[in-house]
Amino acid sequence: MPKSRFAPENSRDRLVFALDVPTVGEAEDLVRRTDGKVGVYKIGMELQFAGGLEFARDLAAEGRKIFLDVKLHDIDITITKAVRNVARMGMTFVTLHGYPKTMRAAVKGLVEDGNQDLCLLGVTVLTSMDEADLHAAGYRGPLSDVVEARARDAKAAGMGGIVCAATESRKLRTILGDELVIVTPGIRPAGSAAGDQRRIMTPAEAMRAGSDYLVVGRPISQATDPAAAAEAVIAEIDGALDAVPA
Repeated sequence: MPKSRFAPENSRDRLVFALDVPTVGEAEDLVRRTDGKVGVYKIGMELQFAGGLEFARDLAAEGRKIFLDVKLHDIDITITKAVRNVARMGMTFVTLHGYPKTMRAAVKGLVEDGNQDLCLLGVTVLTSMDEADLHAAGYRGPLSDVVEARARDAKAAGMGGIVCAATESRKLRTILGDELVIVTPGIRPAGSAAGDQRRIMTPAEAMRAGSDYLVVGRPISQATDPAAAAEAVIAEIDGALDAVPA
């Protein structure tokens, strides 16, 4: 199977630092303190509603890889047009909920514009949810069945990758091969608190399971030395990759 054009080039590229802070000023400080230490900066909803969209555009213009975590889900034409505008902002990754129609509409927007630079990521099931949460939302059957179905739908739609829990990466890699990248939030370095995440792994465990990109937020942003915390995560990634047989 062909390898994804969005596959990371090195260990540093694999680290996605989540700028989950309430102000652009705080985000700017974290970018300054981790400059050159992480591969991708993720900007989520909290920051987006405090000037984060323009901040994301500025960072991309400076040559940084930006992960815009908007989790799009709407009628088809709105998704198609929204994705086109996200691509024009210079983003590297954008998330949308992994519903088949939503993913197909997003891919359509990029195909019609001839854009090959934006990686569309389908969110399977949020890592803050467990099976009871999924059942409360009206789904039936095992959580794993929903995750696997959405991964297959993402591949069929022509998406760039998926977002899933690291605990699901190994199984989904057998479904996706190397054609789609796997991005995993809920990553907690050894000794870190789980916080509001349910399905978590350490960086080393996630790498061994087959994840391509690891999303890490509070263990870096709340560290006394964010740059050193980022380097520690990368060291864990390196160690896991070195242990994988060639």
